[in-house]
This record gives sequence, C-alpha cells and structure tokens, in this order.
Amino acid sequence: MHTVQSPVVPEIADLIRLNPGTVSLGQGVAWYGPPDLAFRMARDEMQRAENQLYGPVEGIAPLREALLEKLHTDNRIKPSDDTELIVTAGANMAFLNAIMAIADPDDEIILLTPYYFNHEMTVRMLNCRVRVVDTDRLFHPLVNEISNAVNDRTRAIVTISPNNPTGAVYSELELREINELCRQRNIYHISDEAYEYFTWNGHRHYSVASDPSASQHTISLFSLSKSFGFAGWRIGYMLIPEQLSEPVRKVQDSNLICAATIAQFAALGAIRTGNDYCRSRQDVIASNRKLALDMVGSLECVQDEVHAEGAFYVFLRVDSDMNAFELCRRLIEDHGVAVIPGGPFGVTDQCSIRISYGALDTGRFELALQRLAKGLSATVIHC
Repeated sequence: MHTVQSPVVPEIADLIRLNPGTVSLGQGVAWYGPPDLAFRMARDEMQRAENQLYGPVEGIAPLREALLEKLHTDNRIKPSDDTELIVTAGANMAFLNAIMAIADPDDEIILLTPYYFNHEMTVRMLNCRVRVVDTDRLFHPLVNEISNAVNDRTRAIVTISPNNPTGAVYSELELREINELCRQRNIYHISDEAYEYFTWNGHRHYSVASDPSASQHTISLFSLSKSFGFAGWRIGYMLIPEQLSEPVRKVQDSNLICAATIAQFAALGAIRTGNDYCRSRQDVIASNRKLALDMVGSLECVQDEVHAEGAFYVFLRVDSDMNAFELCRRLIEDHGVAVIPGGPFGVTDQCSIRISYGALDTGRFELALQRLAKGLSATVIHC
C-alpha cells in the first residue's frame, strides 16, 4: 500500500478547506442533482422491512431489468445469455471487481496515458502491474503501440471514452480495433463508459459491447454518478461475460455484499426518468466548455491545441518547469481557484492540469476561469 499513490482529489479538497472562498474546478461531478422520481422511490421503499436486509449480490431485479432495457435502447447492446449485469457501488467498484476476477499478482493491465488515477491505484493495490501506453497528441489511442505492449502476462486493455481526464471521445473504429486486438490475443477489453451521455460537437459515444462478437471478452462499466447527478448514491453497473459471473460475485459478496438497496431503488427512479433528464441539463455544461476553450485559447503557455470532445474535462499541458502539484497549490493559496495536477494521471514529464467544467453554474464558472487565467499568467513564465 505504501507504493500506491494517494488519491489526489481528497488532497486538493484539503487545500481548498484551508483556503476558504476557493472556487473549485477540480472534482468531476455534474452541477445538478438526481431527478424527483429517484427521491420519491427512495422514500417509498425506505420503510419496507425487506429493504432493511441484505439484497441480492447482483442487484435488485427491477433495477437490473431496467438497466438491461437501457443498454438495449441507449447503447444498442442486446440482452444475451452470454452476459450478466451486476449492480455495483459505482464504476470504481465495478473496476475493482473486474481486475480481481481476471488477474493474478504480476499480471499486467494496459492503461492509456493520461489514465484515470483510480484505475492505476486499483491495479497496483492488487499486486498487478500497470503497462502504460501513450496516446497521440489529441489523446487518442495508438493501436499499434497498444498491440506492441501486449505480452503473455497481459490480462486486459482499459479504455475510457468519453475520457477522464482528457475529454477525448474515441471513434468507433478505434474502439473496434482495440476490441478485435483483445479477441485475437485472448485478453479482456475493459470499457469504462461513465461519461456516455457527455459528447460535444457531433462526436458520438460508441459501446463496444454492441457488437455481438465482443460479448465474451468485453467488460463494460457504467455509472449513474455523472449522468443523473448520483455521485453520493454510489450506483454503477457492469456488463460482463457469463464466465466471469462466479468470480465477480465472489469479489462483490466478500467486499460489498450488495449496493445499498435504497440507493438501488433511487437509481430505478432515475433510469425510469430517462436520459433526457441528463441531456436537458447539458446547456450549462456546453456553455462552460465553450468558455473554457476560449480562455485556454488565449493563453500562450498552453501547449498544443485543445479539443475537449466529451466528458467535462480540459487537460492542459503547460509550458512550465514548475511541478504540477506546486502549481495547483499556488493557484489555490494565491488565486482562490482549484484544478487537479496531471501527475496522478500518469503525466510526469511535463507540467499539466485537469480542469473540470461540469460542476458549476455558468456564473460561478466564469469567476473561476477569471481567477485561473490570472493565476496562470502570474505563476507560469511565458503565460
């Protein structure tokens, strides 16, 4: 455990608490909360005696049925006897389940940089090895480089699209090529799709499990945290090949037993509300994205063109010799604005930061951007 990095979001949160008035562009959450039906269903089910007991490891039946219908309608994934859906305490829980089910100590998991830091932490906690593969300058996968990294100890390739922390949206072709590589090399494709509804400027999310030939080697991870403002309720789910059902159940039963039953009923209310609930609230996030890109485009210290195709992140390479965490500390202490350093995402060869534009209304976001632009200009040479 001493070799595992500390989670950076709580570290930045500690700095924010020590500097009251800081506006945060750090943690990736949506600005809105859950739909009314989620609260109503939670209240209705809260007093039922059966809901005070342990529930099924795989999740309550009505929620699983609703999620399978959602996968069919929204993701074009047809229900199949070859797969099983497991309700989890968020997509992080699902990722832990997956790695414990498929890998032994010293096995390798391929992560694409910049990677999601909790994925890297999980792999290391389980005494597996992270095999890092770089992406291109727009943060899209280099399939040939991924192929070259596969060896006899490789158990899975992980993709996140839309991506945290970069905002890249991988094309259908890119994801199909990675998935086919996994099929050919007899390894798993772990597809993290937590930001599935957040795509911009004509980019489209593609679920690799929608290809029937992918069912036996694809592990798809989903979450309600972003799309339905559900972060604190801790509900996600995973669609897995049937042969992983028993090992995943072992992991979940020994660690969690089941996702909180009342939260599952709240999730059922959210799913029944439908994805229009999320999409109807994206104007604020889209407006914030435009403001962020305009601000970034005005800074001379930002390396490379920034696109931010999906999710609600902008990942910046900054022309500075300063340590990224030190830069973030100074932005908080001296300028009252918080962002996340790029080091925990695996970018250690240059100063980089992640900006989240999803958590604030436009007024507060404009204030945060003004502070960020001023702070970067005052702190970074040539900015």
